[in-house]
Amino acid sequence: MNLSERLNEDMKQAMKSKDKFKLSTIRLIRSTIKNLEIDLKRTLDDNEVLDILSREIKQRKDALQEFDKAGREELAANAKAEIDIIGQYLPVQLTEEEIKVIVQQTIQETGASSKAEMGKVMAALMPKVKGKADGKLVNQAVQQFLQ
Repeated sequence: MNLSERLNEDMKQAMKSKDKFKLSTIRLIRSTIKNLEIDLKRTLDDNEVLDILSREIKQRKDALQEFDKAGREELAANAKAEIDIIGQYLPVQLTEEEIKVIVQQTIQETGASSKAEMGKVMAALMPKVKGKADGKLVNQAVQQFLQ
């Protein structure tokens, strides 16, 4: 079962169990996917759906930070709940240690030795951690090793 099918099945389950919050979150994700499919005039594969899910989580994490700064606890709680729901569809996230190991290996593979070559490292690294790690963490790890 691919991610789109899984989202459809979970949406049906949320309808049956009358879980309005989960239902609205899944519908929002499905509409984003459907809009992109309409724009591209084809169905999306799992990697493209993963990109959308990662982007949606990133948007909610950014919003969560803003809600916390503004003291809007109810909105922060909603954002956290949406992150939890969307996170169920992403692969298991890598730990910081696992990210550091992958970064070190990629730096050795590319032969990079300075921050000027960071783009080359990131280009080789991102396909390896796609959907499994936050881009900010990966970027920080690369900067740490290329100092």
